[in-house]
Amino acid sequence: MDATLTSRIETEAKALGFELVRVAMIGGKSDPTLQVMAERPETGQLDLGDCEALSRRISDILDEMEADGRDPVEGAYRLEVSSPGIDRPLTRLKDYSDWQGHEARLKLAREVDGAKQVTGDIEGVEGETIFISGSQGTRSIPFDAIHSAKLLLTDRLIAATQPLSTEGADELVEAPLDAADQPELQEEE
Repeated sequence: MDATLTSRIETEAKALGFELVRVAMIGGKSDPTLQVMAERPETGQLDLGDCEALSRRISDILDEMEADGRDPVEGAYRLEVSSPGIDRPLTRLKDYSDWQGHEARLKLAREVDGAKQVTGDIEGVEGETIFISGSQGTRSIPFDAIHSAKLLLTDRLIAATQPLSTEGADELVEAPLDAADQPELQEEE
């Protein structure tokens, strides 16, 4: 990704009070998409209004760069601005501290202790090293060896995260229902 564009997007995100999580081109040649993920530091999320505000600012930057003959993205593409979501990517060292105790999958840029992929619980961070506890024991993974990483959707992660708002939800279920509480399904004849 173009470092100048990422820096400009980060400046706009910070001006709105957000932290930039990731800027990436996704979708390949069939559906090129400039994906921008950001979050409010206090919630780890963005609401729709936040996404709209950041999207407008990024669109203005892209238009300005194109008008100056410095189009950072060649050809047609989509702009996608979103919150990182529950099974979020882990792109910054602080993400591993923030999500300690949760399960993650790390794809490595180079082999570390014979592995190119590691899955397990984030045990902690020390300096530039992330500790992941999995079936092979606890592994020490240098931050610069990580190509990509994300949290895995688990019951523990779901329990630890809450939406910004439940407006529009008919009912918020906080615990799974047992079989006796499940509605009976009627078969059509």
